[in-house]
Amino acid sequence: MSDETIFTQIVAGKIPSYTVYEDETTYAFLDANPLAPGHTLVIPKEPYERVNDMPPELAGDVFSTVSKITDAVERAVDAPASTIAINNGEEAGQEVPHVHCHIIPQFRDSTTKPVHALFTGAELSAEEMETIAETIRNTQ
Repeated sequence: MSDETIFTQIVAGKIPSYTVYEDETTYAFLDANPLAPGHTLVIPKEPYERVNDMPPELAGDVFSTVSKITDAVERAVDAPASTIAINNGEEAGQEVPHVHCHIIPQFRDSTTKPVHALFTGAELSAEEMETIAETIRNTQ
């Protein structure tokens, strides 16, 4: 059995896809299990598992492609907005260990909720917030 992800196989042409965009480093195609008409995935062609595994220039390429095609995705299905999301790691709900950014068109009659409605939320004191912020600043 191959260690290739399903996305690596799609890029290689081993599995068919509804391709909507491709350049040297990125590939975009319709999600096979769409959450809405036009649900598109943007991936780096190289198989990095998490966003923080990618070189910064490749992360820039992925987000550049997301920026380039989001308007086209929304116009194609007459959506006034979209949700753009990445599940970064298995614990975050990532099902395929290959970075992929979802562009999910949203419509006026959608049941979509803000990101903050998807989670219970953490109650943190000002001191805890400052400690976390300082730790992030010091570990870059």
